Amino acid sequence: MREIALDTETTGLDPASGHRVVEIGCVEMVNHMPTGNNKQWYVNPERDMPEEAFAVHGLSEEFLSDKPLFAAIADDFVDFIGDATLIIHNAEFDMKFLNAELDRLGKPALPMEQTVDTVRMARQKFPGAQANLDALCRRFGIDNSGRDLHGALLDARLLAEVYLELIGGRQPDLELAALSGPGQQSGEQERRHFAPRPHAPTPDEEAAHRAFLEKLEGPLWGA
Repeated sequence: MREIALDTETTGLDPASGHRVVEIGCVEMVNHMPTGNNKQWYVNPERDMPEEAFAVHGLSEEFLSDKPLFAAIADDFVDFIGDATLIIHNAEFDMKFLNAELDRLGKPALPMEQTVDTVRMARQKFPGAQANLDALCRRFGIDNSGRDLHGALLDARLLAEVYLELIGGRQPDLELAALSGPGQQSGEQERRHFAPRPHAPTPDEEAAHRAFLEKLEGPLWGA
C-alpha cells in the first residue's frame, strides 16, 4: 500500500486571487513505513512574494527567481504521486492550489477521493482539541523543534509521523512484519517442536503419596 504525505507552500491563501505554489514536499510510505524516497520541488511563482507569506515560510522572491516554473516540474510531480493515497493536513487547501496549477497547463485535476485529510482525522479522534500540526506533534511527542518556519518537505515529514500515530502508531505494523516471512502468510509463525517432558513420579514421590493415602478414610485414589 503506497501513501504519500504531501504539503505545499504558497504565496497566499487563494489561487483564484492569483496566488501560486512555491514549494511541494512529498514523503513516500509503503505499508505505513517511510521508504526514504522523498521529493521536494521549489517553484518560481512568476509573481511577487507578499510579506505575510514570506513570514510563514521564508521563501523570498529572490530565492525563487531561478527555480523552475510549475510547467517544468508538473510531469515529474504527477508521475511521482501516481495513484498513491495522498496524506494531507487540510487537504482542500493544498489540492485547490495543486489543481489550479495543473488546470493552467490543461492537465487533469487530482481527485479529492485520492486524499486522506489528517485535520479531519484529528478532529474525529480528539474532539475539541487543537488539530494543527504543531499541536499534534506535541500530543504525540514528535520533535518539531526545527520548525521555526513552515517548509513543505519538513512539514510532510512531520505529517507522516503524525499520520502514523493517528492510525495507531507503527508498532502493530512492525509486529505484523515480524510475523511475516518468506513462504509465510501474515500472522503465521514457524512452529517449534519440543520433546515431551517426563511426567512419571519418582519412587520418593510414590512413597509420599502412599503415606498420605493411609491417613485418609476410604480414599478414592486407593481404589
